[in-house]
Amino acid sequence: MKTLSLTRARENSDVRRHAIAAAARALIAERGFEGLRTRDIADRVGINVATLHYHVPSKEELLRLAVDRALDALFAVAAETAQLDGRAIDRLEHLVRGSVLVLTERLPFVTLLLRVRGNTKVERAALARRREFDRLVTDLVKQAEAEGDVRPDVDPAVTARLVFGMVNSLVEWYKPRRGSSATEVADAVCKVAFEGLRTGS
Repeated sequence: MKTLSLTRARENSDVRRHAIAAAARALIAERGFEGLRTRDIADRVGINVATLHYHVPSKEELLRLAVDRALDALFAVAAETAQLDGRAIDRLEHLVRGSVLVLTERLPFVTLLLRVRGNTKVERAALARRREFDRLVTDLVKQAEAEGDVRPDVDPAVTARLVFGMVNSLVEWYKPRRGSSATEVADAVCKVAFEGLRTGS
């Protein structure tokens, strides 16, 4: 019985933390991270500030929750990509497409992630995970080049940065529910990127 009660308590805590993260996400989208106030988050979730601080002790922890929502989704796509068979160029395209979909689905979180500068411990940890993701992309480009599917006249690290620079630029102009759907945007990014990357006929 005690174990069951502890399990339920953990589940309730997880639900509350997800609600807090969702409220923070909405407020970040409205006013940016600098304008985020714990009182406003508590009001949106329907709890008092003391309860908020019990689940999320500081604004830094809110930042970690927010950037992890972006990073965890990107690494989930990377893990899925690693399980695929076939040529590296196709796996790279799968990773790019999935990353676009993550960005469009979690736009405020990804936007925040792309704007961290390493000023705090949380930010430095986020930047370290971004560099790890960049290495995964670069490794895929190297494999595709070795297989003869990617032009060899551009450094793989540069290619990776250029492709994901295009993906990341979406935070500057993509507006959910306006214009192209997330899938259409992913199709466009992949068409522009991979028709230029492939060695061709």
